Amino acid sequence: MKLLVFGALLVMSGPLFAQRFSRNEVSINGFRNPSIGLEYRRSHVSVHAGYYPTNFTSGVTTSFVRTGLTYWFLPVGQRSNPSSFYASGSYVRGLDRDYEGKNGVMGEAGFRWMVWQGLNLRLGIAVLKAPGQDLKVNPTPGISYSFAW
Repeated sequence: MKLLVFGALLVMSGPLFAQRFSRNEVSINGFRNPSIGLEYRRSHVSVHAGYYPTNFTSGVTTSFVRTGLTYWFLPVGQRSNPSSFYASGSYVRGLDRDYEGKNGVMGEAGFRWMVWQGLNLRLGIAVLKAPGQDLKVNPTPGISYSFAW
């Protein structure tokens, strides 16, 4: 019976996950995720670069330059540019506070919701590691506008 229910759910959810990504996309990222900057996606992989502010402590902003790659998977919905899940790996360079001049790596996973036309919202969880610093985990909200073709 469990197998039958699982099979029925799988068949019914097929159209939700059967969408394809547009071939190319350029995003102007206006708030924090993946950075305040630009992103170019080709099929399932994108490259991004920009300024990344975050708050490890309430009221204290720490700034980085961030660049990296993102893999997009499990597109959801019936739009020409569907919502989807993502996983990202980035290089970061600290600009101030305890991270000034330090190199680090950041991993992130989350979901991008295509709200209206090219407007999209992201919510993810990031893990940051830099030499001499504790491992940091924090939420990564974002807002962007994307142009797909």
